[in-house]
Amino acid sequence: MTYLVTARKWRPMVFDDIIGQSHIATTLRNAIATNRLSHAYIFSGPRGVGKTTTARILAKTINCLHPKEFNPDNACELCKEITEGRSVNVFEIDGASNRGVDEIRNLREAVRYAPARGKYKVYIIDEVHMLTKEAFNALLKTLEEPPPNIVFIFATTEIHKVPLTILSRCQRFDFRRISVEEIIDRLRYIAREEKISIDDDSLMIIAKRGDGSMRDAQSIFDQIVSFCGDNITSKQILSMLNMIDEELFFRTTSIIKSKDIKNGLLLIDEIVSGGFDLKDFLTGLTEHLRNMLVTLSTGSSKLIETSEVYKKRYQDDASRFTETDILRLIKIAGETEAALRWNQQQRLKLEIGLMRMIKLDSSVEITQLLQQIDELKKNAGNNSGRSSEPSAMFGNTRAASSETPVRGSVKATQPTLRPDQIVSPMVSGSPAPFTFSKRTISTQLIKEESVVAQSTKTEVSGTALTSDEATKKWSTFLEETLKQRIAVGTMLGETNLIDVRNNMLRIGCPDDFHLDGLRRNRQFLQEIAERVYGAKVQLEAIVARQAEIAPDISSTVSREISSQLPTIELNIDPRSQTVVQALIREFGAKEIE
Repeated sequence: MTYLVTARKWRPMVFDDIIGQSHIATTLRNAIATNRLSHAYIFSGPRGVGKTTTARILAKTINCLHPKEFNPDNACELCKEITEGRSVNVFEIDGASNRGVDEIRNLREAVRYAPARGKYKVYIIDEVHMLTKEAFNALLKTLEEPPPNIVFIFATTEIHKVPLTILSRCQRFDFRRISVEEIIDRLRYIAREEKISIDDDSLMIIAKRGDGSMRDAQSIFDQIVSFCGDNITSKQILSMLNMIDEELFFRTTSIIKSKDIKNGLLLIDEIVSGGFDLKDFLTGLTEHLRNMLVTLSTGSSKLIETSEVYKKRYQDDASRFTETDILRLIKIAGETEAALRWNQQQRLKLEIGLMRMIKLDSSVEITQLLQQIDELKKNAGNNSGRSSEPSAMFGNTRAASSETPVRGSVKATQPTLRPDQIVSPMVSGSPAPFTFSKRTISTQLIKEESVVAQSTKTEVSGTALTSDEATKKWSTFLEETLKQRIAVGTMLGETNLIDVRNNMLRIGCPDDFHLDGLRRNRQFLQEIAERVYGAKVQLEAIVARQAEIAPDISSTVSREISSQLPTIELNIDPRSQTVVQALIREFGAKEIE
């Protein structure tokens, strides 16, 4: 006999043999059983999933002389004619080569005649989406009201290209991709009937390579049989298909975990020397990392498409990583794969990508890091006698003490603070906060609404400043700042001196903009203040509303500042309120009558 490929030799002959499309087979059999056969069907789905095969089985069933349980018997003359492709009642038309309006016009003339043998004339048009717009329009009337003995069956892999006017006149069936397990079972059955020895790992490789298509998997099976003979092993398949062994991906993750750059580069050299496609390696590595992530997240390997041996390995190796680490590795693999697409130096890009994975630090939850910082703060507070202000480290205590846990990932490297970022503990026995006539600036207000710019751990030296002395020299401090940096001096002139305590000048800022400006120039302001006051002083900037500033200090300071600023006379239209407000805010302008 003439050799037939597996896809043709083992093509399903009855509805029960159709793999992975039981929902469609059951519907068609019930339609035949209840005499509810439609005049037009359209089968859509990926390649190699059984669209044309189902159409042939349907054509044989409705014309079979002796059907069995609404399946063709494949023994009568009509079934044999349809199977062999010589039936005068079943016409298989290629839509790609018969796509014009003339071919459809001939089809319209042919449907007028009754079937020569059997009950129905069946027209199977494959790749129907290739028909032209004019051909579809010419088919509309015939498709909507065909003769009672005509059945149209359309098959397409691109259903979105079929006009809605055609879809609305047909019963639509969507074929799904065939699962790996179903392909493996079918190939195992074929191998057993053909007396071919093949292991489960080989079947898994073929099924995954088929990518949901039974025809593709059967074509690969034929190719492998030609290469290996009757005894097939997974190593032979990998060699013939030039596929990367899954063991190589386990080696890659082991190198990443051990941070071994040398072996990582040697691994890439092995891949390049073996002639493997670098994009295929990255694709396989991404799938490998995905399998580890699924195993780690679900605690099971049921969702992984691989052999049982590798499923156990995934359960063992996945515990060595965290979910966040795997997600970051997948991101780097995707970025590297995208970089290879248009780059000529693919090996270099792959080496850089793998080194990034190897050098990647482990991740920890932010909540865990915050807990560690809290413990350090408590220990520091116990040693100094009093804990430091949380707002000095994190800005706002409400953000750090929220009841809702903050989730995310950061590097596990212990944060280090510069000396100027470390908050000095408050001196035991310091006087209570100042009490002003209008409103008290309490410690709680400072914690919640103020942001400490920065402070140092240097002990206060020299004579302690009094409130009067600080107020008198404030204008000199402002004048010196204006001389050296006019922008900083202008910004400082819009602030207020609100408190003096332990040689610390507490400066009230109207908003966050001024606060950030003072923080950026803290060192500069610190040096000028020490020269003006003749002592070691500290500066602390907070956000404070005007109503909270002490009137006895703010009024005096305001007068001193006003005397230092130049007077600018401008003739401004009173209606330009925006300009006036800007001049007053930015330059301290005054209206002259």
